[in-house]
Amino acid sequence: MTNPAITANGLHKSYGDKVVLDGVDLAVPAGTVFSLLGPNGAGKTTAVKILSTLITPDPASGEIRIGGHDLATDPQAVRAAIGVTGQFSAVDGLITGEENMLLMADLHHLSRSEGRRVAAELLERFDLVEAAKKPASTYSGGMKRRLDLAMTLVGNPRIIFLDEPTTGLDPRSRHNMWQIIRELVTGGVTVFLTTQYLEEADELADHIAVLNNGKIAAQGTSDELKRLIPGGHIRLRFTDPTAYQSAAVALREVTRDDEALSLTIPSGGSQRELRSLLDWLDSAGIEADELTVHTPDLDDVFFALTSSSVPNQPDQSKETVR
Repeated sequence: MTNPAITANGLHKSYGDKVVLDGVDLAVPAGTVFSLLGPNGAGKTTAVKILSTLITPDPASGEIRIGGHDLATDPQAVRAAIGVTGQFSAVDGLITGEENMLLMADLHHLSRSEGRRVAAELLERFDLVEAAKKPASTYSGGMKRRLDLAMTLVGNPRIIFLDEPTTGLDPRSRHNMWQIIRELVTGGVTVFLTTQYLEEADELADHIAVLNNGKIAAQGTSDELKRLIPGGHIRLRFTDPTAYQSAAVALREVTRDDEALSLTIPSGGSQRELRSLLDWLDSAGIEADELTVHTPDLDDVFFALTSSSVPNQPDQSKETVR
């Protein structure tokens, strides 16, 4: 990987006897979305705070570089390269959205004219122009999140840490935030995302790491992680009892449901397996009324990697053919 935006080698953090991060290695390519998942208390926010210079790692940690800068020796350069939006909005509700933006421009030492230009551009980009003169306390949750992220972008950071940015948002506001994140990455920004919503990581992340008990339990693309978990299968449902019986007798390794007239066949859900099954049904003159491909989703991955047992049944139908 050439010139990663974020690297951390052997990241450690303890509070007294409690180990929060225990040798975490991270590598995030520039211009991508990296999602760190884990149960509550796994250390996600601690990792974000360390990488964004808010707290220091333990001395046992190895080198950490953000945007090409060594976090230990040049934290100021790291701060200049990043933006951070936390779980809780940094918006001041007592002043207007525009005033929040101008305050952030002052903190970045922009001139008055430049600050007003940047604020106006970002308010328009985040669809906040009509609300710009209103107190931020009157904003909806989604509007406050958009304003919070707009404030983060005043300094034009190339790396952004988003710590559970859509917590508490309704589905429409969450999808709007997803679109904003995609647009940022298209523009070359690197996004380090923590989230409680597995669907969010599945939708956005180029690379996902699952943190459990202070260690990385697994990492890879969404598809790579899903392939780690067993439980994929194809389900055939029939309305004709004769066709059902014929298929049940001829097919191997099937689980029967005589009441529902359905058969479950273990499968990785590959195109080759599906084509082979369809060809067999055609050659045998057997017609199934419904064919459903089930593959493990990120929920299955999450539960398998962060608990002692793998879920017995996958609960997501990824594709249905009738």
